[in-house]
Amino acid sequence: MPGDLTILILSTGLPVWAAPMAGSASTPALVKAAARAGGLGFLAGGYKTPADLAAQIAQVRASSALFGVNLFVPHPVPVTPDTYRAYAHALQPEADRYHLALPAEPPAEDDDAWTDKLDLLLHDPVPLVSFTFGLPHPDTVRALQNAGSFVAQTVTTPSEALAAAETGADLLIVQAPGAGGHSATLTPDRPLAPINLPDLVSDVRHTVPLPVIAAGGIATPTDTAAALRAGARAAMVGTVLLRTHESGASTPHKTALTDPAFTDTTMTHAFTGRPARALRNHFTDTYGPHAPLGYPALHHLTAPLRKAAASAGDTGLIHLWAGTGYRHAREEPAAHTLTRLAAQT
Repeated sequence: MPGDLTILILSTGLPVWAAPMAGSASTPALVKAAARAGGLGFLAGGYKTPADLAAQIAQVRASSALFGVNLFVPHPVPVTPDTYRAYAHALQPEADRYHLALPAEPPAEDDDAWTDKLDLLLHDPVPLVSFTFGLPHPDTVRALQNAGSFVAQTVTTPSEALAAAETGADLLIVQAPGAGGHSATLTPDRPLAPINLPDLVSDVRHTVPLPVIAAGGIATPTDTAAALRAGARAAMVGTVLLRTHESGASTPHKTALTDPAFTDTTMTHAFTGRPARALRNHFTDTYGPHAPLGYPALHHLTAPLRKAAASAGDTGLIHLWAGTGYRHAREEPAAHTLTRLAAQT
C-alpha cells in the first residue's frame, strides 16, 4: 500500500465520510460532494451491474475525488422452497393491487456479479474498497492491495473484527445497530446485540489494532465527537444524507423521513430476508413477524412490489431504510450536512 495513499485516507481534512447506500441513494454527485468537503464518499456497488459501477467510477474519478467502492461479499442466507412459497403467497394480495405476479420459486443463486466486480476493481483500481455482508478471501484482499487499493471491512462485533484482521484488511468500518439499511452482521440469523457506537468502537479497538471508522446512528455533531473520542479515525454517515441535494433517494423515501406519521424505526428482514433498519410502516408491521430469513431470495421476491409501490408513492410498502437519527436529515447540500456534523471535532 503506497504510504501517501494511506495517509490521505486516514487523515482526511473532514473526519466525516459518506457511507455507501445500495440502490439509488449513493450517487457520484454525493461522493464528489463528500470529497470536495474534505472527506470521503463511497459508491455502492451492491445491486449494480459491473457496467453501471464502472460508469459511476469513471464519473467520480474524472473529478480527482478521493473515494471508495463498497461490494457485497456473497453470503447467502438459505430459505427452503416451501417457506419461500408460503411467504410469496402471503404477499400476493399486496402485489395484486399493482397487477403483479410475484416469483413463485426461489431464484437461482445470485452472487451480485461478485467475480466481475472484483475483476473491474483489480483492473481499474480505486483508492479504497470496502466489503460488507461477508469476509473476502485473504487472497482477494491481497490482490486488491497489490493493485493499489486500501481495503476496509465492515464489522459489527469485536469477534468479526478479529476475523476481518485475519483476512489482511487495512481498516475496519465498525457499524452499530442504529445504522439504517442492511446490517453488516456476519451472523444474520442472530439478533444484534444492543450497544451504543462509542462503546462498540472502544471494544473493537481493544481487540484489534487496526484503524477504525465509526458508523451507525450518527446524526449530530455530538454523535461524531463521541465516536472520535472513543478512538475512531472518522465517522461515516448515511441516513442524514438521504435528503441532501445530491442524494438519489426516491421522493417518497425523502418525504417519509419528515412525515410525522412515521414515528420509529425497526429492524426487519421482511423486505430482503436479511436484517435491516427501516421506518416502521404497513409492510414491516404486517409481514415482519412472519417473514423468513432468506437472502437474496426474499430481496428478489419483494423487489417488483417495492418498485411498483415506490412509483406509486405508496410508502406503506416501500423499504424506507433509515437509521435511528433519521429526523436529523435535512434538505440541503451534502457538504453542509457533513461539515455541520464535524463542528465539535
